[in-house]
Amino acid sequence: MTGSSLPPVDWSDPRWQAHARDWVAGWLGRAGRRVTGPAEARVRPWSLVWRVPTDAGPYWFKANNAGTRFEAGLLGALARIAPGRVPEPVAVDADLGWSLLPDGGETLRDALARHREPAVWERVLTGYAALQRAVAPRVDEMLAVGVPDHRPEAMPELFAGLLDDPDALLVGAPDGLTPETLARLRRFLPEYTERCRRLAATGVPASVQHDDLHDGNVFAADHRFFDWGDASVAHPFGTLLVTLNSVAHSFELPDGDPVLLRLRDAYLEPWTDRYDRADLREVAGLAVTVAKVSRALSWRRALCTPDPTRAEYAAAVPGWLGELFEPDRL
Repeated sequence: MTGSSLPPVDWSDPRWQAHARDWVAGWLGRAGRRVTGPAEARVRPWSLVWRVPTDAGPYWFKANNAGTRFEAGLLGALARIAPGRVPEPVAVDADLGWSLLPDGGETLRDALARHREPAVWERVLTGYAALQRAVAPRVDEMLAVGVPDHRPEAMPELFAGLLDDPDALLVGAPDGLTPETLARLRRFLPEYTERCRRLAATGVPASVQHDDLHDGNVFAADHRFFDWGDASVAHPFGTLLVTLNSVAHSFELPDGDPVLLRLRDAYLEPWTDRYDRADLREVAGLAVTVAKVSRALSWRRALCTPDPTRAEYAAAVPGWLGELFEPDRL
């Protein structure tokens, strides 16, 4: 079994916790580290994270739920394919969905709180583009470890399937889709399909797409990228949806602000070795629209759990589909 077909795990089970503590201590011991105290836990419906104190500073253990379990295997693959772009795991168990990482220091969000300079994102996005270009020839390896397939060719069918999931869309609920909006989305499906066709025809190869790349998921010191549980194999430019939304929110920038356009262009620059810059901007616009459905799918996947706290986040699935009718940042 893979992905969301796996049975749920009870992270509060003492036997599970004992197994996880032994696994963490064993791998830290192999690395010459010793656990010096109890772990601090953070639990979300999609993952459990422990901050583990050691004699060499904190390390981070993460256990993913069934819908995001691929993250551990993905981390291991990215560390091999694009060294220096992601944290180097101490250990991963792809079958269990467990990973153990060293502390990466403060996040970009922490750094930007002290020094509000959006231009740093130009360097971040250039490095992220380099990661995507390194991964592109090896997307089959990403798919083999369970990373969801959100390539443009697959998205129309995935979108149609999501529209047939009234529970995920909370149809008729206060935070869900109205029947009228659901009908509007069904009418939009042919246009969405055409945009996917055009996006696939551009020839820009698919790669890993983080799908939640904001300043809280980048380390400030070396611009390594972490927290890949929303990722997919997709058109790479879909990254710009969350990233530019995040930058616009953080710096209170309106749609189309020159800062956002500069960041878009800095990200696209590495692809100008093969494509016209104006064409790349058009492709980016298509990719951002297509990625809105990807975001809804990633939230549905993350919330595939019996954890009752999932209800706190469930509105994200219909919320992202509603964004299809809102203007883009570009």
